[in-house]
Amino acid sequence: MIFTAENILLIGSILLFVSIVVGKTGYRFGVPALLLFLMVGMAFGSDGLGLQFHNAQEAQFIGMVALSIILFSGGMDTKISEIRPILWPGIVLSTAGVLLTALFTGLFIWWLSGMSWTNIHFPLITSLLLAATMSSTDSASVFAILRSQKINLRHNLRPMLELESGSNDPMAYMLTIVLIQFIQSSGMETAHILGSFIVQFIVGAGAGYLLGKLAILILNRINIDNQALYPILLLAFVFFTFSLTDLLKGNGYLAVYIAGMMVGNAKIMYRKEIYTFMDGLTWLFQIIMFLCLGLLVNPHEMLEVACVALLIGVFMILIGRPLSVFLCLLPFGKKITLKSRLFISWVGLRGAVPIIFATYPVVANVPGSDAIFNIVFFITIVSLIIQGTTVSRAARLLGLSIPMPKTGNDFGVELPDEIDSDLKDMTVTPEILAQGDTLKDMNLPQGTLVMIVKRGDEYLIPNGSLKLHVGDKLLLISEKSKN
Repeated sequence: MIFTAENILLIGSILLFVSIVVGKTGYRFGVPALLLFLMVGMAFGSDGLGLQFHNAQEAQFIGMVALSIILFSGGMDTKISEIRPILWPGIVLSTAGVLLTALFTGLFIWWLSGMSWTNIHFPLITSLLLAATMSSTDSASVFAILRSQKINLRHNLRPMLELESGSNDPMAYMLTIVLIQFIQSSGMETAHILGSFIVQFIVGAGAGYLLGKLAILILNRINIDNQALYPILLLAFVFFTFSLTDLLKGNGYLAVYIAGMMVGNAKIMYRKEIYTFMDGLTWLFQIIMFLCLGLLVNPHEMLEVACVALLIGVFMILIGRPLSVFLCLLPFGKKITLKSRLFISWVGLRGAVPIIFATYPVVANVPGSDAIFNIVFFITIVSLIIQGTTVSRAARLLGLSIPMPKTGNDFGVELPDEIDSDLKDMTVTPEILAQGDTLKDMNLPQGTLVMIVKRGDEYLIPNGSLKLHVGDKLLLISEKSKN
């Protein structure tokens, strides 16, 4: 069956429904939802139920849109106060780490290509291109797994991993584009390559910072009667930031990530509504992206390179990624423990990003591009199965897992940023009632008031003479502590 204007909504709605149901089922068994979305796409594709989707250019465009949203949303969730202590290790991993992973893996692929028993025979530059497409950790996979499994880690590892995965896509993207240009032009000058890298980073970072500031200014100054339009306005800024940065020869992926960080760490109007909208949109585009990539691949072609791809995948997981991580973190000495380095090495997840980058050689008609795409796809599945299902277990084995801190309150009530107050809840215990069973008898701190009392399924408006019961939940409002 081929997608047409008449059936695309029907097929799309079925794919989304099946993906969500399968993802919910897989979550109970610790299987990454993103892997299951990929499998659903493959099950409905040309070798499965027969849906025909073979346009790599369209998949590339869908991936570009999805990545812009995912990286912006990831940037919004990245707190500058949390990443400040690990900023330099994160930057080194997202730049030098990607370069070293591509180099080590590329050399291994080239060595493997020289073996008589293999069915791939890539020259050095093509081997490096294959490695470059999958040299970055996948932001969608890392964000989704760390958050869906509610993993909290010691030694600021969680913000470091999120910073690395959110900011290392630009390096892999630039390596991929430069190597494609190198192959097509039969060589490029070193100065030109270095200049391209510098311009992409400087323009991307600068545009992300300035346009993020502009987005904050407009969100807080513009007066729109319908508050539902604020998230849509921000979405327009996401696409504008990516497109304008790309026109200026900067890196759009880096720009949207930095712009997201600027917006997420500032006071903005209707923060709750914007976060809810962006969270839902991020999941929608993750599903769409993985479904499209699953539909794009022909599994029978992927099986032809399975043996070689498995060897390359195992090399990346056990040697390439760990070696690059340990070399990058050498300058930081004992600040980063051995167990932390081992865990960072293990969380080198591959996901949709490498597959999207693998479509660039296909669109550019690079010799061997079909084999590149199939190898990258197979390695992504291997990574999600082996690493994606064991992230939380690895954290526990290394003694790096800690309980998640409580956020928000049990009442689901939030205050706008403009109100300089904190909300928290507390449960009435027999010890509290021993001091007195009414609110006026409670020894609350100065400046703290009880807003609501929840008793079972009943909500009570408090007054000083209200009799409290054991198990009552109180919603407290207080002045923010001044640091």
